[in-house]
Amino acid sequence: MSDSIKPSVAVYKFSSCDGCQLSLLNLEDDLLDLAGAVDIAYFLEATRAVKPGPYEVAMVEGSVTTPHEAERIRQIRSEARFLIALGTCATAGGIQALRNFGNADELARMVYPHPEYLEYLDKSTAIAEHVKVDLEIWGCPVNKHLVLECTAALLQKRKPNLPQYTLCMECKLRGTTCVTVAQGMPCLGPAVQAGCGAICPANGRGCYGCFGPVAYANTESLTTTLRALDRYAGETALLLRNISGYAPAFRKAAETLFSAEVTSHKDPQ
Repeated sequence: MSDSIKPSVAVYKFSSCDGCQLSLLNLEDDLLDLAGAVDIAYFLEATRAVKPGPYEVAMVEGSVTTPHEAERIRQIRSEARFLIALGTCATAGGIQALRNFGNADELARMVYPHPEYLEYLDKSTAIAEHVKVDLEIWGCPVNKHLVLECTAALLQKRKPNLPQYTLCMECKLRGTTCVTVAQGMPCLGPAVQAGCGAICPANGRGCYGCFGPVAYANTESLTTTLRALDRYAGETALLLRNISGYAPAFRKAAETLFSAEVTSHKDPQ
């Protein structure tokens, strides 16, 4: 198949650590098969060669954190038939969205000797808050096989076959003992989308929510259980306000908990 009739794919980086792009490169032999089926027209992490758009598929890693990125994502959207938000930064603002819960100007003054030289937005936001997104693939980093499945599904004009269950099911599938039940350890697994293979619980740690909230997450029930395990005030709220903390479900649950903490510590009038 000649490049002229292959679907073209472009991969872009916004504010992020490059981990999701590295997951693509780690496809190894599968990446060679993908390269044989599509024309990788733009992917600076892999090649300096750049072919002009429009593109069939654009994948965007990272969140929108600067005025330039807000402008750039609109340009990318205009040149792509399908736009995929790649990873938790692109789907929920990522770990850098922790600044959304504070004052960006104050943080800049604390970190940089000349913050006046910086150009940034008040918040780190998901791609979907700026343009229409056709598909979101969560993960920090993404599961490389899910990226391959989603790309193939778009090109084949079918619905991608993605896990529709929580991380707890992945623990069951690999025979991992529940760290919350057995060790009293806080874990977001019951409310988190599967996809990572339950890496953290398999290594004796609770889930941090890297793959974001599952669509039917019962955060109210989960937080009631986890608060009873808090080793210090606000531990569950801080766990929610982590890698996927700006995802609406986790953000709302954390705000509810923080409000409850503030109310409980008010001096009686």
